[in-house]
Amino acid sequence: MNSLFKQQVFEIIRLIPEGRVTTYGAIAKAVGYPKHARHVGNALRSYDEDFPAHRVCNSSGRITASCLAGFTEKLNREGVAVRGDKIQNFKVIFWNPMEEL
Repeated sequence: MNSLFKQQVFEIIRLIPEGRVTTYGAIAKAVGYPKHARHVGNALRSYDEDFPAHRVCNSSGRITASCLAGFTEKLNREGVAVRGDKIQNFKVIFWNPMEEL
């Protein structure tokens, strides 16, 4: 993974509106690498505390990051309901960067 890919991934994640979520795959597609969802996840191994990584989940609306409790808390503060590791109303609050940018 190169630094340009990571930079593009981070730019898109910063654009996700509060109270909305997107997927690793949607981000990969938006940066021109539709089959590189795992690379998006790998890019998110380190980021600043105020970075909205909690707004990214897998394609079925599940939080797969190792910091489930922290992400759940941040999403709840934004009005996003999470039950277990599953984002409720995922399809309703899904933010598609290909359509919304």
